[in-house]
Amino acid sequence: ILKYLLLMKMKVSELVFVLSCVLCVSADVLHDDFAINGCSDTDGEVMYGLDNEETWYADFINSRGEEPQPSFIDHIGRSEGMFEEALEGQRVCKRNLGLRREAMAEIPLENNPPSSLLIYTRDHVELGEKNTLICYVTGFYPAPVKVSWTKNGRNTTEGTSINVPHPSRDGSFTQISRLQFVPEQGDIYSCSVEHPALNQPLTRIWEVEEQQPSVGPAVFCGLGLTVGLLGVAAGTFFLVKGNECS
Repeated sequence: ILKYLLLMKMKVSELVFVLSCVLCVSADVLHDDFAINGCSDTDGEVMYGLDNEETWYADFINSRGEEPQPSFIDHIGRSEGMFEEALEGQRVCKRNLGLRREAMAEIPLENNPPSSLLIYTRDHVELGEKNTLICYVTGFYPAPVKVSWTKNGRNTTEGTSINVPHPSRDGSFTQISRLQFVPEQGDIYSCSVEHPALNQPLTRIWEVEEQQPSVGPAVFCGLGLTVGLLGVAAGTFFLVKGNECS
């Protein structure tokens, strides 16, 4: 089943999005494989995903394709020549931009605030090792949102990026901002989101905490030893009492 969804009406800037969803159905598994080709007068996005997660996107600033999959999952490779195809898709998108604006000019604008804001790291945290903080914003309309980052209470823009918002099936949008950073003990980061439907920015905080070794095995071994000693003590007590009675 191939569906195309065109969502273009925006308050801050107008974009054109084409969302292609292919439902791959088997006896046991249902997955959503989708692609997005979006553009504006000054920006654009081409992205492929699986089950609401990005598997490949075009980095037009550095003229290359990126595969932002975390290291702990099975890698999903993409074919060569995808970046060149993305460039052609952008040329087509921008040619049609004016026509789309005229077609959608009479659609009333509604404001829906983000329904969810999450902040998490791409990889397992190791102090002193490069990592990526991800700010995941979903459920808002219209697009885009404005995302800002702070480190220890100070605004930071170095190492930040944000994708073009992409539409969901319910007509709302999702947008992802990233911050490249090196975690150091005690550092505190925040991600703040601004949207016309919000009276004040929506903020989430993430703090670098030292990774503690697991204490589970030690606790269980300690409990086992304690129970064992209590059993020995009880057995000795009844043995002595039995000898006294005899």
